[in-house]
Amino acid sequence: MEFYKYHGTGNDFVMIDNRNLLFPKDKNLVSRLCDRRFGIGGDGLILLEEDAAADFRMVYYNSDGNESTMCGNGGRCIVAFAKFLDIFDVNTTFMAIDGLHEAEITNGTVKLKMIDVQSIEKDGECSVLNTGSPHFVQWVADLGNLDVRANGNKIRNSATYRNEGINVNFAEKISDSQIFVRTYERGVEDETFSCGTGATAAALDFLKNGNRNDVEVKVLGGNLKIYATQNAGTFTDIWLEGPAEQVFRGEINL
Repeated sequence: MEFYKYHGTGNDFVMIDNRNLLFPKDKNLVSRLCDRRFGIGGDGLILLEEDAAADFRMVYYNSDGNESTMCGNGGRCIVAFAKFLDIFDVNTTFMAIDGLHEAEITNGTVKLKMIDVQSIEKDGECSVLNTGSPHFVQWVADLGNLDVRANGNKIRNSATYRNEGINVNFAEKISDSQIFVRTYERGVEDETFSCGTGATAAALDFLKNGNRNDVEVKVLGGNLKIYATQNAGTFTDIWLEGPAEQVFRGEINL
């Protein structure tokens, strides 16, 4: 089987053209392919398939082998992959588990439209919202020295979130136009170098009290930018922008 490896700000994915529907959708196989020692290695695996209502369909699996909710960086990477496959030129639409997405690509930078966010809930002093995947946002100081794996695991496995799981984001304000975000992802059960839906969640939580409609987000793997329109606590026209790069391609015997 031919595969491709992509990353979006260090969030990496095994990418497969499954328009022929030949890939065996087996949890153990997906987990093995994502294994960094015994497989290809990746935070997740993404299948590109045909879709009647859009240019293509995105089917996303976490590295534990389970099909999961929307992945923002994965969405940007599959747009770059579809461009590589000559499925579209500049603008495209694709179907994901959370619905239809629009996207555009220019010189390796992908701008992806995310779902609307109706509200931001509170959990104590922290925030909870769904940007295609469920996210917990906690604002901290000295984020660079925080043990994200230990603290994120504790919140993700707390009584409130243990059953469904939640992605845990720790965020720090750098300036009025930039924040720093680190994310513990469920399904990966570790910190990743970047999380697109997580960066979006932290950005919206940052923008809710200000007058800006965009913010730069620094992540361990690079930089993203989020745009959004806010009206009475509801966010619309949300876009996630950043690089997406093909790292290598190869063949593996299944």
